[in-house]
Amino acid sequence: MLKNVLILLLASAVAALLWLRRPVEPDAPAAAAAPSRPSVPPRFAPVLAAVGDFRARPELAAAAVGFCLIDPKGLMVVDMNAHTAFMPASSLKTLTTATALEVLGPEFHFTTEIRSTAPLKDGVIDGDLVIVGGGDPMLSSENLQAWAADLKARGLQKVEGKVRADTSLHHGSIYGDFWNWGDIGNGYGSGVAALDLDHNRFKIRFRPGAAEGDAAAFVSTVPAMPGLTWNNEVTTAAAGSGDNVVIHGGEGTSVIHLRGTVPLTNNLFQVTGAVPDPARHAVDHFQRALEAAGIQISGQQRAITGPTESLVRHPSPPLLEIVTSIHASSDNHETECVFRMLGIKAGKPPVEVIREHWKACGLEFTGLRMEDGCGLSRADFIRPADLARLQFLAARGPQGTAYKASLLSDGGLRWKGGAMSGIRTSTGYVTNKSGEEFCYALMVNHYANGTAVSEFTRKVMDAMLGL
Repeated sequence: MLKNVLILLLASAVAALLWLRRPVEPDAPAAAAAPSRPSVPPRFAPVLAAVGDFRARPELAAAAVGFCLIDPKGLMVVDMNAHTAFMPASSLKTLTTATALEVLGPEFHFTTEIRSTAPLKDGVIDGDLVIVGGGDPMLSSENLQAWAADLKARGLQKVEGKVRADTSLHHGSIYGDFWNWGDIGNGYGSGVAALDLDHNRFKIRFRPGAAEGDAAAFVSTVPAMPGLTWNNEVTTAAAGSGDNVVIHGGEGTSVIHLRGTVPLTNNLFQVTGAVPDPARHAVDHFQRALEAAGIQISGQQRAITGPTESLVRHPSPPLLEIVTSIHASSDNHETECVFRMLGIKAGKPPVEVIREHWKACGLEFTGLRMEDGCGLSRADFIRPADLARLQFLAARGPQGTAYKASLLSDGGLRWKGGAMSGIRTSTGYVTNKSGEEFCYALMVNHYANGTAVSEFTRKVMDAMLGL
């Protein structure tokens, strides 16, 4: 009997011990508590405090904020959600530009060529003139006019065939797969092809109505855009309201829909649209340039045997000049031309080129999604830790001096920013008064108040400059 009692007591004691060591589920209020800030060396506490200040701002209470600061030795010294991926907007451009400078080289040139399917003989080409696109983002109408003048000076009087384009360098859509329909008809979302004239953009002129709410009249385009039908629903808004026109176009479309508002003004109001068919656009304007130079285009059908004779080879500005333009203007078109060329040269998707290049340099991206090279897609995302580390490695790479010099400069800051609806980002370098250089990435997503984000960003920058 006593033995049975002892066994029962022992079993009860074991059960009690097991019960005491069981996992305890936290109460709901404890689970909802805000995460604690990571500890940092005292010197960097003001930077972390400035980054954490968004929590005290009602306008940013629902925003997502990520930040990473890397010291001159490459150590991460401040981390606020640095290992969480954020939408970067145009800060993503630095992946494209830094990679291109190292992979293609600062002296790389895009090349456009004019070829003919028959030789120039006695002032006549008994064949076609072919513009062979090289993906040049800086090709301009002035270049076309110079080519026409050069051909005229070399004795060309007549082309028996046609002017046509060879766009075989590029394949697939002229737009990113994840670009919004509201973007691709507007100038900042212009398509990217093997043959790109004037950034594949044109101007639309409106005459506002006499009062708010009145229809705004479509007047003209500059340059002329033949073959397009305009569905104009644009109205007049208050004076000073700015450009609120959305241009709905699409690849190869012949109908352009114009919606939104222009401000009340006594003058014509101008907005920028995207060319729906870049090859046709370039061919049309080259033919006009030839005819203006006094060269006759018969337009007769010729057997297409392929270009046989090179007449003009036109190099773009060097890549470093294009990268500097990208950082200054945040031009999506220029960036996408560079991004696609990375893939063309390597014979693989450009994002693979970027990943492989930086992995070899010691940076293996975690959670990176890169649907384009410019950040226009809201499907792009990257971690602040990786974006800041990219700046650190680029500065120490073979093109580090050129890359940093190409960025925007503001006192001790060298940076590239990004901005879209609900997205504000910045990445680059901070040099303090002692000459120490830090690399950073600041990323804010899902905010509703742009003024509050600007004030918050300025506070963070001032804190970094004060290190």
